[in-house]
Amino acid sequence: PEDETAGKRKVPFSRELFIDAADFMETPPPKYFRLKPGGEVRLKYAYIIKCNEVVKDSSGNVTELRCTIDLESKSGGVTSNRKVKGTIHWVSAAHARDAEVRLYDRLFTAPEPDATGDFKSFINPHSLEVANAKCEPALAEATREKRYQFERLGYFTLDPDSTATKQVWNRTVTLKDTWAKMEGRAPSRS
Repeated sequence: PEDETAGKRKVPFSRELFIDAADFMETPPPKYFRLKPGGEVRLKYAYIIKCNEVVKDSSGNVTELRCTIDLESKSGGVTSNRKVKGTIHWVSAAHARDAEVRLYDRLFTAPEPDATGDFKSFINPHSLEVANAKCEPALAEATREKRYQFERLGYFTLDPDSTATKQVWNRTVTLKDTWAKMEGRAPSRS
């Protein structure tokens, strides 16, 4: 929607959605504008939702968020003038595709790792993290020649290890994370 020259695609919407775990906090700090109990956010390119209930497993882990939707708040529509501070990305649970995501980061923790002669002590132990992800169905048509932006994570290319049932994506460029900067920590790798 921001760049009409980039083309169009249909993004399916369903009753059940997946969101990034980093987009929800049960007890958030001040100025946290993502989803929280009783809070509202806009689903990117879609509707405003409100978190009404948090469901947990026997270990206390959040497994489900029960939300209500404001059907009068569709992005780009004539009734979309209602504003909320937070916007999060999502994917339809019914249509999501499984993927492996390889999050490459800087290989070294110092700009000149060989300055002291012991470059091995500056190897970044987090230079590669592998995560499982849910991707939108339009990526089924992805090709290795093209680059794709994953919301708030960066730009990715399709890896030759991909199969028809499970794609593998390599991050080639990261994006800044404003919330991580405000909190004084490294960007989320999830």
